[in-house]
Amino acid sequence: MPNISRRMFNQGALGSLLTFSLLESLFVKDAFAQELKPLAAKWLADLNAIGQDVKHRKLTQVEWQEQVERLMAQANLADLMKFVDFEKLTKGLPLSDRGELAVSRKFPEVEGLPTKLVFGHQIFALKKDRSVAPHGHNNMATAFLMLQGDCHGRHYDRVEDGEDFMIIKPTIDDQFTVGQYSTISDYKDNIHWFQAKSKTAFIFNIHVLNVNAEITQGGRVYVDPFGEKLAHGLVKAKTLSKKQAYDKFG
Repeated sequence: MPNISRRMFNQGALGSLLTFSLLESLFVKDAFAQELKPLAAKWLADLNAIGQDVKHRKLTQVEWQEQVERLMAQANLADLMKFVDFEKLTKGLPLSDRGELAVSRKFPEVEGLPTKLVFGHQIFALKKDRSVAPHGHNNMATAFLMLQGDCHGRHYDRVEDGEDFMIIKPTIDDQFTVGQYSTISDYKDNIHWFQAKSKTAFIFNIHVLNVNAEITQGGRVYVDPFGEKLAHGLVKAKTLSKKQAYDKFG
């Protein structure tokens, strides 16, 4: 393995969920040497196993969040960004004038990697001041990792659903820089909102859909977190259509 030992690669590059987000691009552009593909495939298979565990209820959704966050916390992003030449890989993307651009490619077939993964994956690309509008999810466990740039990130617990509103409670309000991450599930930090504060921002997303097979409802639910303030830090947040959410926050 030229210029990098297997031990260094394990500890730095592949010790990060960032690897999972970029493997598709790296394979397409041959940025990985052939001998690294089986190693990368193992890490993807490990992530897939965690997703299978949450779908088959061997892990709770909150336990899934904890395990994914442990993977993210191992990242040495500075070395990895140099290694994959991320700037070159993302150059020339036509960013949206409102909201996020979602970019994804299918992984190739690699020995040791299941052909059908339990998780979906994409990269959200944002211009400055554009947002992934505030929304919650139904029946989904998902994770985010800042690849490049800075975002103002907010999360809320979804305490109660009403007919045209939610009762929510702020849980995270932070500036997310390269390497920072967050996760959501039906049980913790379910609503999130990211706004780009740098010229561009790139966020990697993985998502496990239909976590509970007994529930048919899925998809995003958009909200206005600047609602009526209630006791104990709670907020009565009006639910919005996608258009309303992106007109106001995107």
